[in-house]
Amino acid sequence: MKRALVLVAILLGGCSHFKSKVKPAPAPVAAAKPATPGLLDANGTPIERVPFRTGVSSATVEKMAKQEGCTGGQGAGLMTEAGPVEVYRMRCENGKVFTARCELRQCVKM
Repeated sequence: MKRALVLVAILLGGCSHFKSKVKPAPAPVAAAKPATPGLLDANGTPIERVPFRTGVSSATVEKMAKQEGCTGGQGAGLMTEAGPVEVYRMRCENGKVFTARCELRQCVKM
């Protein structure tokens, strides 16, 4: 019985010798910067691009903008985080920008 236990221990101990070697993960690569710089204002400060997102009051702001003569574009986009107070922005066909502030779905032109 002792011989069997010794034999099993030797066989199991020897198995660890044949384990495959794990290759280390490659080093992380830094994100590439765009070749062309972003938009800059007159003072040279970078202009942040905000992705277009609709909000709960987008349709209301679009109706308000239409009453002011602002039409076209993608519509009213949410500029702030969704919450009780939101700011919407809409680009008009004539190049102007219509902005509104909505608090608990009550919107007012800014």
